[in-house]
Amino acid sequence: MLGVGLYGSNGHQIHYQLTGHTRARIVAHAALKDEARAYLREHAPEAREYPSLEEMLADPAVEMVSLCSPVRATQADETIQALRAGRHVYAEKPCAFTEEELDLILTVSREENRYFRQMSGTIYGQPYWKIREIVRSGVLGEIVQAFSQKSYPNHASRPHDEAIDGGLVRQVGIHAVRFITQCTGLEIQDIHCLESQVGLKDRGDLRSTANLSMALSNGALAQSVLNYANQPGLGTWGYEIVRVWGTKGFVESTDAGRRTRLVVGERDLGPLTELEASAPDELDVLFARILDGTPEPLSADEELHPTRMILRAKSRARLI
Repeated sequence: MLGVGLYGSNGHQIHYQLTGHTRARIVAHAALKDEARAYLREHAPEAREYPSLEEMLADPAVEMVSLCSPVRATQADETIQALRAGRHVYAEKPCAFTEEELDLILTVSREENRYFRQMSGTIYGQPYWKIREIVRSGVLGEIVQAFSQKSYPNHASRPHDEAIDGGLVRQVGIHAVRFITQCTGLEIQDIHCLESQVGLKDRGDLRSTANLSMALSNGALAQSVLNYANQPGLGTWGYEIVRVWGTKGFVESTDAGRRTRLVVGERDLGPLTELEASAPDELDVLFARILDGTPEPLSADEELHPTRMILRAKSRARLI
């Protein structure tokens, strides 16, 4: 049973998923919001509350730290601090703000022989895992182009400072780029980014929309569209589109995953089927890797490649 410490609620903290989990339990927490603290008082009353990350890391019962740092720009330093303290780390996206920070995290993880993983649930959801399987089956032929969109609402409490959550490209774009690379199995060879603040007024450095253009490792081209323009009438927090075209067919998911289609040659095969067959559970994969040494369906390199490319795109982004 893995002892987990939770730090921060700025993101997808995992307290709900760990309630009653058979392979891990919450033993400590720090810097959680009131709602999460109240939940733990009821569901994990034995978990100790600490005033700081440093003090939580001194607790020998903490074997892994789940980081949703209050300020995302400091999370790379906090990741390194936890790794240096001998703890495995599971970190909210983006785990770093620069490629240099990402490289340092990976270096320290190897030096300390501690496991590092970024929260990476994008591909483990359906229908995206099914799209990944279809592409890998070869039924689409050689991949020639891919497109993805990721939209979130522009609510009033969205941070005006990108340091808080990473901003549109780093925090939202990583989903869209994962759709491209993890569905197709192709790496990005080149990436460029345009950003805009259209529709915003007095919102600091918040971006409202961005486009990513990519060249993939086999010569295929890809594009991702990002924005804070999703509307509550859709009924889902996020809106996603994924399309992958090959020489023999194409597969798509639209309407936040609620509509799918597979066309191969002259055959319209309609919506994707067997989606009830679960994709791997991300936390189960994580705990099996730490406790049993079981290899993950996505290697660390495959999971972190989209992050590296997003950080590179942001570093060369042009604001129009």
